[in-house]
Amino acid sequence: MSEQAPFWETKKLEEMSRPEWESLCDGCAKCCLNKFIDDDETTQDTELLPTTYINEGEQIHYTNIACHLLNEKSCQCSKYEQRTTLVPDCVRLTQENLDGVFFMPPSCTYRRLKEGRGMPSWHPLLNNGKKSAMHKAGMSVRGKIVKDDDVAIEYFEDYIVSWPLNDID
Repeated sequence: MSEQAPFWETKKLEEMSRPEWESLCDGCAKCCLNKFIDDDETTQDTELLPTTYINEGEQIHYTNIACHLLNEKSCQCSKYEQRTTLVPDCVRLTQENLDGVFFMPPSCTYRRLKEGRGMPSWHPLLNNGKKSAMHKAGMSVRGKIVKDDDVAIEYFEDYIVSWPLNDID
């Protein structure tokens, strides 16, 4: 009797059921970090506006400043169902807006699967539903953040970090 391959190896992201889709989230909370694109065309009037695209040659800068709704220990949103109402810039990644995956960190499972790089070994789905392998591998935000309500927006640039760009296997 042969084992059936896991759904993430047999289905495209667009074909997954809602529960399958939701289970792909590794729970690292890197998507809850404040990030920005620094470009030559940014003005004082446009620098804080959200974007749905990145131009060629631009780079996303991650900070270690997380949304005030994030529970740092569990790496989960404390108001998940209301998050997009409470934080209008919070992006809900879905199968319909999957092209927006560019703003997710390279280790994000949605991004990895979209780019054909497969499931990371530390993902909870490969570790009995536990996040401990992810935390141990340093792939979550646990112990690395400050909250956005503790930092004045004019100082956000002082909190740029490169660790969210880390990816393994």
